[in-house]
Amino acid sequence: MAPLITIRLEAHNPSPMTGRGNNTYLLIAGDREAALIDAGVGNSLHLADIDRELRARNAHLGRLLVTHAHADHASGAALLAATYPEAVFAKYPWPEEDRKYAVRWQPLAEGERLLIGGDAIVALQTPGHSPDHLAFWHEPSRTIFSGDIVTAGTSVMIHSSRGGNLIEYLASLERLLALEPQTLLPAHGPRPADPAALLAGYLEHRKQRERQVIVALESGHSTVQAIAESIYHGLDSSLMAAAHENVRAHLEKLKAEHRAVEEADRWRICG
Repeated sequence: MAPLITIRLEAHNPSPMTGRGNNTYLLIAGDREAALIDAGVGNSLHLADIDRELRARNAHLGRLLVTHAHADHASGAALLAATYPEAVFAKYPWPEEDRKYAVRWQPLAEGERLLIGGDAIVALQTPGHSPDHLAFWHEPSRTIFSGDIVTAGTSVMIHSSRGGNLIEYLASLERLLALEPQTLLPAHGPRPADPAALLAGYLEHRKQRERQVIVALESGHSTVQAIAESIYHGLDSSLMAAAHENVRAHLEKLKAEHRAVEEADRWRICG
């Protein structure tokens, strides 16, 4: 059986939050069946890139697999559905977000095997960044298509006000690390040279950030804004909203562990 070809295609959507933009991945099997991981935002250059690669290999797009419903990953789905009406569009359900996109989503479940030609990738529930987040695992090559779990050179926002959960996110990192991947293909940033080191580094980063939040609380900073300003001093203003989300995610973790309490939008250490 011919190996599964993987082609990285930029979504052409650079911004302060997306960096240079999203990575999407076109997978092409030996029988010329293709799948696309993540939809991008519908940029015409992205659509042209997909068409060019499919035509060059005389392939047809059979599936679009979305890691999660955030707009930079899913909002291009409607244009892709119009362009490839026979393709199946699939993701883990998040109904209130999924209905924003005018496509019929096929629900994906934990452990579901998705055939691309004679090859298969497996859907892995990896919530935390968002409640619907999936990674996709290709066991023969030990490759993980990791969505927004990690990004080399920066950190990932835990969007606590929209279903993000730090406890779940840490478990997702541990799950991917346990797979011992040889290749990790993220939705943002470059392919890391050492997937295990990147995943382990993310776990350590969150431990360090938790210690900083605790120190801020012990120093009398009691609001999300005050804690964020004490930790992220000098951060570009365009990124402070994301910093607030991360701080609240850490506070909610401490609350769930009965280590912090919230009273009238103010936080303190228990005891």
